[in-house]
Amino acid sequence: MEIRTRFAPSPTGYMHIGNLRTALYEYLIAKSQNGKFILRIEDTDQERFVEGATEIIYNTLNMTGLKHDEGPDIGGEYGPYIQSQRMGMYMDYAKELIKKGHAYYCFCTKERLDTLKSSNEKGDAFSKYDRHCLTLSQEEIQKNLDAGMPFVIRQKMPTEGTTTFHDVVYGDITVENAELDDQILMKADGFPTYNFANVVDDHFMKITHVVRGSEYLSSTPKYNLLYDAFDWEAPVYVHLPAVMRDAHNKLSKRHGDKSFEDLINEGYLPEAVVNYIALLGWSPSDNKEIFSLKELEQCFNISGLSKSPSIFDIKKLTWLNGEYIKNMDAESFYILAENRLKNAIKNTTLDLKKIAVLLQKRLETLNDIPRLVDFFDALPEYSTDLYIHKKMKTTEEIALSSLKAALPVLENITDWTENNIHDALMSLVQTLGIKNGQLLWPVRTALSGEPTSPGGAMELADILGKEESLKRIKIGIEKLQNTLS
Repeated sequence: MEIRTRFAPSPTGYMHIGNLRTALYEYLIAKSQNGKFILRIEDTDQERFVEGATEIIYNTLNMTGLKHDEGPDIGGEYGPYIQSQRMGMYMDYAKELIKKGHAYYCFCTKERLDTLKSSNEKGDAFSKYDRHCLTLSQEEIQKNLDAGMPFVIRQKMPTEGTTTFHDVVYGDITVENAELDDQILMKADGFPTYNFANVVDDHFMKITHVVRGSEYLSSTPKYNLLYDAFDWEAPVYVHLPAVMRDAHNKLSKRHGDKSFEDLINEGYLPEAVVNYIALLGWSPSDNKEIFSLKELEQCFNISGLSKSPSIFDIKKLTWLNGEYIKNMDAESFYILAENRLKNAIKNTTLDLKKIAVLLQKRLETLNDIPRLVDFFDALPEYSTDLYIHKKMKTTEEIALSSLKAALPVLENITDWTENNIHDALMSLVQTLGIKNGQLLWPVRTALSGEPTSPGGAMELADILGKEESLKRIKIGIEKLQNTLS
């Protein structure tokens, strides 16, 4: 049997982390077993439709490498792959359930349903519809239909016994049928509800594995009863525990938690985000933490899924992102960083590729670039306290002496290259009989004016050029002299 999974998002806005994790696991379940991964757009909730949201879905899947085998944009044997384009079939199958005695017309008005709600002494929403319309005669039903009275179609739940289903993550789950509400299958606007449409679509698209959040566990018995009513085979269920902000709160955009787009805009790499999300609820058989998507396809096993909620740790993602940046080849990194470097550094005479080499091993996110390179354009205002470094054994007095000694040595370099700068400064260290840091720290500080920088004295001097480097060292000498005078 071919494994077929589907990612079926609703175009209602951004792609949150839980949605992306669901898509990733569906993709991996299929690809790890040479199956098919299908994209289906579930747009039947017209009130929540957001313009541009479908493009966000496509862009996210494209950026993460989760390539679907069938979908609205590429077609397939079981299309259409947009629910609103499959509208004719849902009503037909809902009416088939009515004929079989598993569903019924409901003509209750909003006012009546509101009355049921208000009649609850606590004012809570009623837990179950009271089946007021279940006993309508065929003549009454036809009369209402002929009169054009608005209606919904409700699923008729059994009132006795239990319904049991098996979930890969949570095991066997049994519910009392008496607790199940007669859920709406077709709404008054003629659109199917999510609960009904996805059952019909999953069946006709031959979906074998359904992956979704654990919040849908309570709805699954209703899905199974629909499968039974149609005499269809139910899929394998894989319910995922929540992704949490902390031990008590789920991730939520409303509370400021980040979407996939937010993370990309903040300088995280799509590959790193995918890698991290894969580990939010799945454990590999070894202790490995860094996986390419291809490696995940090869080693993913559904048995590694956990039923425990996972906490989204931005610090762990940031570390992982930094590892991805460090492990890139230099040319790929430069291509990735080029636009940010050009936006941050206006001096077009500087060699951006040399700056990129310095940055690559020091970045955690791409958005760190402007903060780390702004001194290349202009020396910032800084305090001479920066010259004091306990580990380097420098004081303001030592720094002033070192800069005064370095200035003529650097002035005498005719071929300004990193190697020549290195040789000249290291020779000066020997001549002065001091530690390397007692010369190199003051030079680096004078060149950058920052407490830290993406390169040392030689690299910065090489990139800044002879004229600018000498100018900055002279500024450093003047600052130190004014402080010490």
